[in-house]
Amino acid sequence: MPNRLAHETSPYLQQHAGNPVNWYPWGDEALALARDTARPILLSVGYSACHWCHVMAHECFEDADTAALMNRHFVNIKVDREERPDIDQIYQTAHQLMTRAAGGWPLTMFLTPQGKPFYGGTYFPKRSRYNRPSFDDLLQRVAEVWDTQREQVNAQGDEIVRALASTLPPRQGGGGAGPPQHIAAQAAAGLRDALMQSFDPVNGGFGGAPKFPHPANLAALLRHAVAEHDDSARDAVLLSLRRMAEGGLADQLGGGFCRYSTDARWQIPHFEKMLYDNGPLLHQYAEAWQLTGEALFRQVCEDTAAWLMREMQAGDGGYFSSIDADSQGEEGQFYVWQREQVAQQLGEAEFAAFAARFGLDAPPNFEGRAWHLHVALPLADVAAQLGRTPAECATLVADARARLFALRETRERPGRDDKVLTSWNALAITGMAFAARVFGEPRWAASARRAADFVRGALWHDGRLLATHKDGRSQLNAYLDDHAFMLGALFELMQGDVLRAADLQWACALADRLLDQFEDGLDGGFFFTSHDHEALVLRPKSAHDGATPSGNGMAALQLQRLGHLVGEPRYLRAAQRTLDLFAAEVQRAPQAYATLVTAMAEAASPPTLAILTGPAPALAAWRVELARLYLPGVLVLQLPDDTSGLPELLAKPASADPLVWVCRGARCLPPITDMQALVAVLNEHDAER
Repeated sequence: MPNRLAHETSPYLQQHAGNPVNWYPWGDEALALARDTARPILLSVGYSACHWCHVMAHECFEDADTAALMNRHFVNIKVDREERPDIDQIYQTAHQLMTRAAGGWPLTMFLTPQGKPFYGGTYFPKRSRYNRPSFDDLLQRVAEVWDTQREQVNAQGDEIVRALASTLPPRQGGGGAGPPQHIAAQAAAGLRDALMQSFDPVNGGFGGAPKFPHPANLAALLRHAVAEHDDSARDAVLLSLRRMAEGGLADQLGGGFCRYSTDARWQIPHFEKMLYDNGPLLHQYAEAWQLTGEALFRQVCEDTAAWLMREMQAGDGGYFSSIDADSQGEEGQFYVWQREQVAQQLGEAEFAAFAARFGLDAPPNFEGRAWHLHVALPLADVAAQLGRTPAECATLVADARARLFALRETRERPGRDDKVLTSWNALAITGMAFAARVFGEPRWAASARRAADFVRGALWHDGRLLATHKDGRSQLNAYLDDHAFMLGALFELMQGDVLRAADLQWACALADRLLDQFEDGLDGGFFFTSHDHEALVLRPKSAHDGATPSGNGMAALQLQRLGHLVGEPRYLRAAQRTLDLFAAEVQRAPQAYATLVTAMAEAASPPTLAILTGPAPALAAWRVELARLYLPGVLVLQLPDDTSGLPELLAKPASADPLVWVCRGARCLPPITDMQALVAVLNEHDAER
């Protein structure tokens, strides 16, 4: 018989609906049962694309004997960390405090009936291996300790909760005047120094294996490098992007990026594909093209955008969450190849070029038994090796890629988590809308707009944002990230076409919601959950970047921009209080706070606003030219014919000819009528930052 997870919409929870474990979703029923029966809670947190979550499920949760132990001794709660990032944050932090080790998924935590953690880990095998205890033995031992040492266990839970509270940032004195230029510069320089110390000059990226893309770090470092004419840092970012694009982290046939690389050379990834990686990476590669014009960076953008629209966008517009790492019970099975299989599908000339280009003429690189594609040789070297021209080899490789992609499409596909998450959609909308503007791609712009319209129509109700949508059902209080990331997405959409007053109005409504429901009015900063959210053992308020940008960093950055644009001091004050609260943390480890470092830079020197007026056809060439320039501190808005209802800064007179007003804060230069003069002014403003 299915357990209670059968009634949930989360694909991850539905994966466990047929387990013999008496699973409950997180909620009043399970928590009340734990309190009423005085049984501890076994909390299991994971997500549908997680390989090791599947392994533990097959080994333990599908096993009748293990399930019997769980059902006898515990109230078992299963949580999708993508739907409930608040619960995941709290208990990941608790795990780190208890074990002094990094967490991960699956997260396995034992809680008192009041939700206080007293023991935990990540993956546990059915039988002891990998220096990990048997899960069955662990269950029996925890149950025994709960029965015989309950007072000590409860005391330990209380101690962990106190330790969790100590992770909140302490109140800071002063503030209100804005971070001085030198503090913002120190933070950016500190980020640069810390990242460059760990830079891999051969393979790109920072640190050793496993290697993650960390697009927030790349964006902040590139922005600082260009502003300071720091060629070493600039080259570090660009080399990292090249190596990631050429490695196995990138899907060389179908586009998109996997979650991380298991090796230092970006060759073998953990094969899950996450929406929250691909949106920011699309943005980053478009910026790299703005700087260099390299064909590789444009190709990555085209492949990633095509993958997002082909495989990750629903008919109603929302973007799906992830693609599983596994198919047919094996990680990477969908993506890897046997050399003989490839040779059989291609002509002799095609195979020779493709094999040399993607490493099939070398020993197998995946578990010693198969090949995962990566760029092994530049096309020029392939051409020299085969005695052909680079153009001939490019055609052969392109034809081979198309044929193998079509063949791969006939394989059993990895599972797709088709829930729509507000925050991750916002990141994808931002990347897609930005790349559309840079490359003048209307299909990408339309894709981003459809996703934004879906979020507003399905997940914004009566002035309240919801976090997730699946099977026609929108639910769960939205979090800080949902609001802050959506603000960023709206800023990108507002720059992609003639300004829509509705976008600006929604941005203000989201900002008001942030201040009303998330801001800490006493100490500054923003809580991860709203004031009317359910009470948990901790109300998180963190500012470091993780797999996604910091919610506090993004809120500060976007509130500053919106505050200057609409002339709302409340937004500026809230952003400043956030920067003041986390300034000490940023100074200690700026590389962990890249989004806040960017927000600090814009607080010290507000963004430049280029306001375009005039006939839309005449402005088209101006917009194309501006979109090709790397100017991260410049916002470009084209005014509609009717400016009534827009804020004072945007109340510019209509013009029969193209005019551009360049403003910083509330101060605007006289209108500019020449494109070259405009570019010079914008470059000058950007250099002053």
